[in-house]
Amino acid sequence: MLCASYGGAIHEGKALILPALTAAVAASHIHFSDLGLHPDVFSIGVFTLRWYSLAYIAGIVIGWWYLLKLLDQPGAPMARRHADDLVFYATLGIILGGRIGYVLFYAPEMLTRPLSILRLWDGGMSFHGGVIGTSLGLIWFARKHGLNWLRVHDYVACCVPFGLFFGRLANFVNGELWGKPADVPWAIVFERTVPFGIPEPARHPSQLYEAGLEGIALALLLWFFFWRTNARYQPGKLVGVFLAGYGLARFTVEFFREPDAQLRQFAEATGLHMGQWLCVPMVVAGAYLIATAPGRRQRVEPVAGPDAVA
Repeated sequence: MLCASYGGAIHEGKALILPALTAAVAASHIHFSDLGLHPDVFSIGVFTLRWYSLAYIAGIVIGWWYLLKLLDQPGAPMARRHADDLVFYATLGIILGGRIGYVLFYAPEMLTRPLSILRLWDGGMSFHGGVIGTSLGLIWFARKHGLNWLRVHDYVACCVPFGLFFGRLANFVNGELWGKPADVPWAIVFERTVPFGIPEPARHPSQLYEAGLEGIALALLLWFFFWRTNARYQPGKLVGVFLAGYGLARFTVEFFREPDAQLRQFAEATGLHMGQWLCVPMVVAGAYLIATAPGRRQRVEPVAGPDAVA
């Protein structure tokens, strides 16, 4: 009885001390509410422009601009006239694939409420689903125009990090997809991350980690392979670098990120987040494409650009 009472006292003491410690740690860090960020850019009547929407638009427009720069180089797999048509197929793939992927991978309960799937403005997009949707759209586009679908993927892969960068910044502005509790100097106290009445802990700004790795670092890696090596003449190599690079970056950052609330039990049971499991086939596929790319090298006759490249 004495031991039981003593243990109970310890338990109650922890219950009192831990919230106090959490509050003390959080007080020394940046609070998200002090940054003055809001998901909405402005509202006029029933119309609301959100930063998340602007992130998609910026990623597509800048990606299209960069694609035109890539197509000006010798040995391009398509002409500039194809770029506009490609953007339509890619955008359709991003939206449909991203939404369907979110429902299947992260919120299957939405299948019982089909109309909720159409409510894109409520949020909920899966990057892995977007990749699958975009890839299917590009294959459709390439077959329609008689182009090499794998080389088309290579060029589009170089443009994707722009969208990833802006998308992760939008996640940060929205105060969503935050990281695990942390006491690092740059930790941020986000809002509504724990039940009401419990002190909010400081957390890793994992959205910014992803913007840096999936956006900036991956863009620079692909820039190097495109502009400083002959990777663009080895079909599949650039898209392989993208898949492996993104997969490793996302897999790593997930260790600092809280799992989605509805998948917390899944993460505890399997030892990995859903996002990490979805990255495994990406890394494997990327490694395969990189390893086999030299064998696919052939004389590249340009659709755009002045020279053929052996």
